[in-house]
Amino acid sequence: MLHGHGDDRYRYTTPIRADFSTNVWYGGEPAGLKEYLFSQWDRINRYPDALAGQLAEQIASHHGLPADRMLVNSGTTETIYLIAQAFAGSRTTIVTPAFAEYEDACRMHGHQLDFLDWATLTELPSLSTQLVFICNPNNPTGAAFPALADWIARNPQTLFVVDEAFIEFTDQLHTALPLLDQHDNLLVMRSLTKAYAIPGLRLGYVVGSPSLITRLTACKQPWTVNAMALAAGQFIFANYDHIQLPLSQLLADKRQFVAALSGIAAIQVYDSVTHFFLAETHTRWGCVGTAGELKAYLLDKHGLLIRDASNFRGLRPGHFRLCTLAPDKNALLIDALTEWTH
Repeated sequence: MLHGHGDDRYRYTTPIRADFSTNVWYGGEPAGLKEYLFSQWDRINRYPDALAGQLAEQIASHHGLPADRMLVNSGTTETIYLIAQAFAGSRTTIVTPAFAEYEDACRMHGHQLDFLDWATLTELPSLSTQLVFICNPNNPTGAAFPALADWIARNPQTLFVVDEAFIEFTDQLHTALPLLDQHDNLLVMRSLTKAYAIPGLRLGYVVGSPSLITRLTACKQPWTVNAMALAAGQFIFANYDHIQLPLSQLLADKRQFVAALSGIAAIQVYDSVTHFFLAETHTRWGCVGTAGELKAYLLDKHGLLIRDASNFRGLRPGHFRLCTLAPDKNALLIDALTEWTH
């Protein structure tokens, strides 16, 4: 999907006062990162590490894993496309609603697709496909699936591709990385752009068995991770313990934000375990407008940007996604939505 993601402010000339459409941590990059990148500026005069091997070793050491279980990529999206290419032609299940790039990447590489609704996961369904993509916690809903280990164990014939792009934004889940010691049918994708607020640099990694990493590496182009992204990754893991986002405060702000939004009768807010969540206009009852109409209103009248979520498979025209920002920014949206409904 080249268009239709969140944080699409580049498409508009309207000044943006607050961007609720992106799930990136609103506090910005870690303290000291900008200065470190400037100090490394001469790296751009040389080719970067073709496979980001030094950073892979650093990340592997952080997780207590061998480096041959790690592949660093230009964001999770590159990882998704590498997996789809490495397993081209497979029959694949996607748990929906889901990040559109799973489906797009699989279609590009000739996968036969099945779709599984998130609500059915509590039954730990048996799978007849070769791969399954699941985002945990889920984007766009912010839901968590804590029984992942049991589901993997019940389906040893299926490769589980688990997207943990938002694992830093919940206190209800632990990473699936420890499951790699028990299961070879698992790939875990991690993002470094959301929690550290560097989506413009594009950086992430995937962890799996050595044979799976070798299979993905065979499809990878050289130099996909640029020199500044590599430097950012090295800074993050060198300073890891000191640069984590204030999750407890962020989730507390989210609860206050949701409580205020829930008082607006024209929208429904759905539960989540992350700092982002779905809401829906009451289009089903013929009340207000669609999410697309609401997005246009908020942008034009208030300079506020939301994520029209109606293009996620399985969602309705009224669905939109919001991310928690600082309380003063959240108040802008609450006031704007209150005005919209009157």
